[in-house]
Amino acid sequence: MELDRAKILVVDDTKTNIEVLEGILSNDYDMYVALNGKKALTLAEKVKPDLILLDVMMPEMDGYETLRQMRANGLVENAPVIFLTAKADSKSEQTGLDLGAVDYITKPFNPDLVRLRIKNQLEFKHQRDHLHDIVDEQTKVLRKTLDVMLTCLGSLAEHRDTDTGEHIKRTQVLVEMLAEKLKTHSRFAQFIPSQEYIGYYASAAPLHDIGKVGIPDEILHKPGRLDPEERDVMSAHPQIGYDVLVRATRELGQHPLIKIAADITLYHHERWDGLGYPTKKKGDEIPVGARLMAVADVYDALVSRRPYKEPFPHNVAVEEIKKGSGTQFDPDVVEAFVEIESELPAIYDKFKDAN
Repeated sequence: MELDRAKILVVDDTKTNIEVLEGILSNDYDMYVALNGKKALTLAEKVKPDLILLDVMMPEMDGYETLRQMRANGLVENAPVIFLTAKADSKSEQTGLDLGAVDYITKPFNPDLVRLRIKNQLEFKHQRDHLHDIVDEQTKVLRKTLDVMLTCLGSLAEHRDTDTGEHIKRTQVLVEMLAEKLKTHSRFAQFIPSQEYIGYYASAAPLHDIGKVGIPDEILHKPGRLDPEERDVMSAHPQIGYDVLVRATRELGQHPLIKIAADITLYHHERWDGLGYPTKKKGDEIPVGARLMAVADVYDALVSRRPYKEPFPHNVAVEEIKKGSGTQFDPDVVEAFVEIESELPAIYDKFKDAN
């Protein structure tokens, strides 16, 4: 923002007051004028001013109500508001400050005082915006670092279990698609409150089988179905993965991405009916990320070649997922899966296994 050409919105129903303020400020700032609160709402949305001068006493909609509506509509998140008033008293000032105003300017206007207060507020805004940009950039760097670290951890399992090939990439895309589909669903909205959280689920998905790093090669690479004892050993991989992840990320604190990754890793083999492993959670006890991962993981296993089976056709795999609704899988996740299933063949063509 150029401080000498910042945009100032003046809201006042008295033209004389507006003319005085324009005379004081127009040489240094771009001025926009609204004669009432309703016009101010429209103009603020269109112009996106850097600062708003808002008269308190106006007919129909006073300055306090105008500010309430501006704030409710997200129009003043980055614009300081200074109230204009003919008579300042402590109660009125308290009301304005409680609503988020940064200052009061009293009438009649003192030109030097008006210029100084506006200059100070715009300089503060400039510094705040600059700091916000720095924090934003650092946050992006940290998020990228975290994503890379988690993907590297997830790749450990892929290198151990060579039969899975592009399994990690495919299931990551599928989990992201399911989260996107369910973000407005009444049962899921609180767990997927933003696009950022959809990214968290996608970033966490590659870690689901990290625990396979602790499974002996003779079991992990056995060219056939596992016997009961071997299956018990394999069934330990969610807990192993959870323990590895918790240790590796301990210094990162309670970031929601870490929580989602831990939940997916530990619970992605749980079943909706409580007959899964390792904790036998059921229904909504199972974290959302794990419910998304369960569908993605099983579908991918069905359509992929394994030493003991040929890949299922897409339509057969979809029917198997549908059969598991309400027993193995959350019915609403299955419904979301069915809504996107027509898109999956193209995705799987892009991420084919090497073998």
